[in-house]
Order: sequence, then structure tokens, then C-alpha cells
Amino acid sequence: MVKAIRVHEPGGPEVLKWEDVEIGEPKEGQVRVRNKAIGLNFIDVYFRKGVYKASSFPFTPGREAVGVVTAVGPGLTGMQVGDLVAYAGDPTGSYAEEQILPANRVVPVPSSVDPVIAASVMLKGMTTQFLIRRCFKIIVTVVWIITQSSCLSTHKSIIMLLYCYLLRCQWTTLLDWTVCEVEVEPGHTILVHAAAGGVGSLLCQWANALGATVIGTVSTKEKAAQAKEDGCHHVILYTEEDFVARVNEITSGNGVEVVYDSVGKDTFQGSLACLKLRGYMVSFGLSSGTPDPVPLSALAAKSLFLTRPSLMQYVVTRDELLEAAGEVFANIASGVLKVRVNHTYPLSEAAQAHADIESRKTSGSVVLVP
Repeated sequence: MVKAIRVHEPGGPEVLKWEDVEIGEPKEGQVRVRNKAIGLNFIDVYFRKGVYKASSFPFTPGREAVGVVTAVGPGLTGMQVGDLVAYAGDPTGSYAEEQILPANRVVPVPSSVDPVIAASVMLKGMTTQFLIRRCFKIIVTVVWIITQSSCLSTHKSIIMLLYCYLLRCQWTTLLDWTVCEVEVEPGHTILVHAAAGGVGSLLCQWANALGATVIGTVSTKEKAAQAKEDGCHHVILYTEEDFVARVNEITSGNGVEVVYDSVGKDTFQGSLACLKLRGYMVSFGLSSGTPDPVPLSALAAKSLFLTRPSLMQYVVTRDELLEAAGEVFANIASGVLKVRVNHTYPLSEAAQAHADIESRKTSGSVVLVP
């Protein structure tokens, strides 16, 4: 038996119960891991409250941890007892002293990265990676065949030029490939809500390193100071200022290329108003609740793009998982990302940690320690 946090019904922090559970031994393709540090994320709150539906009750929450392999399933190669590994995403269940995990969903933790740092950044770091690198990025690849007797027709050339113009990107021809792409880069201005939060802090640092102008919103002066340290060129205290008016002022009325909004209901409509023509609204969280329904016609005035992405659709394959985690760890090692673990709680006190994160008493990353 091991100790774990269990949820028997959706509700407030008080439904998080410290109980004994039996986890068994790993089967084929699985490993058993003794957790050293567990990352707390707002998605854990969503599952606890029932905003996101758990597959069954009772369940153990948590989707991120670092630990030591204590047993491997029959016939498993490439992993052994004693390895330090991390995981983020599926399956839910990291709020436990030990857990069983699919071996293909864990990644090795470099010796240069502290386990507590790794646990605090896996989910948030890989989320930041796909938001920066892959979510606000469109690649159009067109293959054409040119022979001595044929060439790309005039009307197809015009279509490609118009398409690339719509996406605000350059296009080049390499042999028989035409590639058009957009991502966060120098010259872009972006808006990050909750800029001092776990993902927000990393977004600001990463985007600043890529040369973008970063505008961040925060709730307190203390968080404003942190956002400045993390690379925000302009910080808006939304409790005292109208963030839409300030963004309009900062951008001289032009708006921003992309908004990264993890807040939801309280900021959604304002976020749309902050976008420039053909801007991208990336809604990846609902900390203030679910936004009111938005008619498609609301996007038409500025030809806006709206997406509601999820990390698990960006790390479907093991190669994608290793690439995302590898880039996060590399950016930590190089100093691009400075991870603040500002709050640690004993795992048995997860209820208090949830209460604090919901009341916005925390900043940076929060870690639970078994």
C-alpha cells in the first residue's frame, strides 16, 4: 500500500482526501515510479471541480511528476530500476507516493536538471513549447513538378501568393517544395494573460528570447515585478487598468499578433478586441470560468483565428514527446528559461495548495513533495 490523494466526488479543495491505495506491480510496457516531486497545475483544479470529467470515481489527480523507477514490466528494455524519469499528461494519477506509468510516456531527466525543477516544469514547459513553436505556426507545403514542357500555371501561382499573403508570411521555393510558415519571432507583439503564473512566466521568457515584444497582464504589483524580470516589455495591472485600452495604447491602435489566454471568461472578449487584423486567439485555460458562447461572426470583422489547443494532441508520438521535453530541458540548461518554484507543500496538504492557487496567492510553480 502507498499513500495518495483521492477524490470521491467533484467539489472544493476539501474533497482531496489522503488515503491508502494499492497500485500493484508493472505489467508489460509499464514501469513503477516512486515520486520525488509532483507538479501542481490548474488542470488539476479543473478535474477536482468537475470542469473536466474524470473517467471514474474515486480517482487520484495529478498529471506531472518526477521520480525514480522502482520496477519495470516483463521484457521492457531501455529503462531500468534507478533511472530518474519524468512524465506529464496522461495518465492522471501523480498525486501519489508511487504510481504505475506507461514506459513510452516517461522521459529521462538530465543530470543537469534538479528533480524539483523538472517536476514543476514538465507540463507547463511542454505546454509553452507547443504554444510558442507549434500552435501559432502554420506550415503550408505544396509540391509541384516542373518539366521542360510544363510549369506551374499562372492561376495556381496567384493562389499561392494570395494564401501566403493571408498568412502574413514569406514563401520560398526549394526544388519542388513551397513552404510558408508563421511563428513567434522578432517584430511580433504578443499578449500573455496571467503573466506571472506557471505557464505565463515561461511564455514571457521564451517569447522574449525569440525577439518578440511581450505584453503581460497580472493582478498585483508583486507579480508585475516578476513579469518584468521574465521579459515582459509592458506589464498591465488589470485590477487597476483596462487591459484592452492599454494594449491599444501600447500598440498605437494596431493590436497584437497573438493572445495567449489561460484565464477564460473574465478576459475572453477583451482578448479578441486586442488582436490585430488576422490575429490569433489562443485560449488554453479557464481559470475564471468558461467564456460565454462566441458566434463565428464575432471573428469576421478582423478575420481572426481562434484555437483551443491541448498538449496531448501535440505529443501524440514518442518522438514528439521527446522533442518537446528535450527542448524544455535544453532551454533550462542554457538559461533561456528560469523556473521559479516559489511554493512547495507536503503531498498530504494538497488541499491547502489547491486553495492557495485558486485564490491567486501563488506565483510561479507549485510543487507537492511526498
